[in-house]
Amino acid sequence: MIDFFTKSDRRGTAWFAILFAVVFVLGGLELALADRKYGLFTGGFGQSQAVDTFLERLIFLVGYISSITMLITGIWWIIVRVFRSQRSWPPVFLLITIVGGGYILLLALTFQLHQYFSDTMSFALMANLGGGSLTDALLFVSNEIFIGIAALVIGLAAYFFIFRWLSRKFPVRPTDPVWPARGRLFIGLFFSTLLLAVTVPSVSIDVHNGLNRTLAWGLFTQAANTVTDFDRDGYGWVSTMPDRYPFDGSRYPLALDVPDNGIDEDGYGGDLQLEEMTAQQPIRLIEGNRPNLIVIVMESARYDTIGKRINGKPVAPNLEAIAKSGSILAPVFSHVGFTTASLKSLFSGALQPESGSPSLFRELKSSGYEISVFSGQPEDFGGISKTVGMRENADIFIDGEKLKDLRAFSNAAQGSILIDESHLLHAFAKEYAKPSDWAQPQFIYFNFQSPHFPYFHEGMPLTLTDRALPRSEISQQNRSALQKTYWNAVNYSDQKLGELVSRLKRDGVWDNSMVVITGDHGEDLFEDGLLGHGHNINYRQYGTFLVTNRPGVTADGPIGLSDYRSIILSLLQGKKPHVAEKPVLMMIGDLDRPTQIGIAEGGTRLTSLRLDTGEACLVEQNRCANADGLTGRFKDRVDRLIRVWGSARWQNRSEKPRD
Repeated sequence: MIDFFTKSDRRGTAWFAILFAVVFVLGGLELALADRKYGLFTGGFGQSQAVDTFLERLIFLVGYISSITMLITGIWWIIVRVFRSQRSWPPVFLLITIVGGGYILLLALTFQLHQYFSDTMSFALMANLGGGSLTDALLFVSNEIFIGIAALVIGLAAYFFIFRWLSRKFPVRPTDPVWPARGRLFIGLFFSTLLLAVTVPSVSIDVHNGLNRTLAWGLFTQAANTVTDFDRDGYGWVSTMPDRYPFDGSRYPLALDVPDNGIDEDGYGGDLQLEEMTAQQPIRLIEGNRPNLIVIVMESARYDTIGKRINGKPVAPNLEAIAKSGSILAPVFSHVGFTTASLKSLFSGALQPESGSPSLFRELKSSGYEISVFSGQPEDFGGISKTVGMRENADIFIDGEKLKDLRAFSNAAQGSILIDESHLLHAFAKEYAKPSDWAQPQFIYFNFQSPHFPYFHEGMPLTLTDRALPRSEISQQNRSALQKTYWNAVNYSDQKLGELVSRLKRDGVWDNSMVVITGDHGEDLFEDGLLGHGHNINYRQYGTFLVTNRPGVTADGPIGLSDYRSIILSLLQGKKPHVAEKPVLMMIGDLDRPTQIGIAEGGTRLTSLRLDTGEACLVEQNRCANADGLTGRFKDRVDRLIRVWGSARWQNRSEKPRD
């Protein structure tokens, strides 16, 4: 028996000391990157589920260490079997380099690709946001990928050289002992990690989501969920929403609930009883007198913009002046809380339109309108233009992609381009310089981006604050300064709105132009600890406004962005639209796979339900409880929410074109 402190055994111990040092460094790097990108521990823009309490961080650390140790043990076991030896340095060398090099490569790919897209998006949706294809998404980072490939080739050459050098320097000897690969250790780690993966979602959804953003845990839970998905319906036991019917492929979380069949396929609210839903209208042509239509979308402009005062100064005086002589509806609700889906609904009149659906761009083009686009963002991003027929019908198309050399920030990724409104107005003035440019009825769409995070860029005047909060200082501790910076940005967009109105009046086209101003969604400014939009259904994140210079627009209850198309077409035909009361559906995520759903109804009622945790809320009362134990009116409101969501899904399925 070799003494524990022999030279060769110390050599094996040294190798594993190097391994643990590598793992420690890589683990720290991964967690630092995750916090930088997602605000994993500190929170930040768009992050509502930070791991920020002592208990959460303790559970997170246990899960993280368990998963990464299990991964390394599994790799070590495989390498030893390949070499058929655990008593030489090459297996440990390979373990260290595979774990180290592989982790660095995966981290580089993960965080390089993800920096271009929201962290709430799935892999399939990432491809869609890349202009409709995964190829385009990868093209956004093509330079970085080519650099990465070159680095990989050089690294492999260096790896081969080092291995050859070590082989000559330290010949393999059968007596060189290295720590053994114990199957029992791997099995123990596997079951302990599995137990954590099953229990963590019920203990803390924040920890669950945080761990899923780490490589080892994410790989393990994906594999474990696939293995336990016995009926192959996409859901296993290791999931935020575990499959309660593991051997019935027709029943699983978020399954399409078939109405009136006596079966609750999705597990929410019992068997679906259909609610009456508003179908998407077919194309309607405008005849006779055809006034100009000018639609201005102000990015992230909240429902309380009208009437908002900072140190006694109005945030949006030009918007308020138009509303005073025209019409205003507020709050108006975004259905999804993100720009791409919001604009699709606004122009198409549908909750989740298919590409080629009826839209304002298609019907106004068919009605003899000339169409112009002046947008501070790339309108091809997320398939907006393709879905509503924007580019294909526009006579003038000037957007963030075309003007990207004038972008406010250095990032050239499509999702990050922001063009100052002054450049849009300059392009507009150039294209509409002569009275003859207005001879034909015009449909002009503006998109003002200044109120987008981080709410300030160089050249923006400071009218409502003495100092714009730099991006590096945006935090909950600086909430007051952040809010003033945001409202200052909204005020800047309002100033540019005033310049546009003045030009329309100067050119004599204001009276014959119907102007509609709105936001695409709202914005939380740390009022309840959150920053951003689209991660919690409430008035601030989902509520915006509709203002038009035409009087007489009324509604019995709240309206959604999908109501705009009908309202606008009625106004163009000289009618005063009235929207009947109906629930407005909201979601976080896709209609078929949301994590949270909500409805706004008459008065101030707003009901929400988290499908991943079961938490139901009466938002206007700031009252939440688990959906399984509800009774009385609380239960009635949540059941109605589930029926509205299920009915919308069923309608969306029936309206989709068949192949």
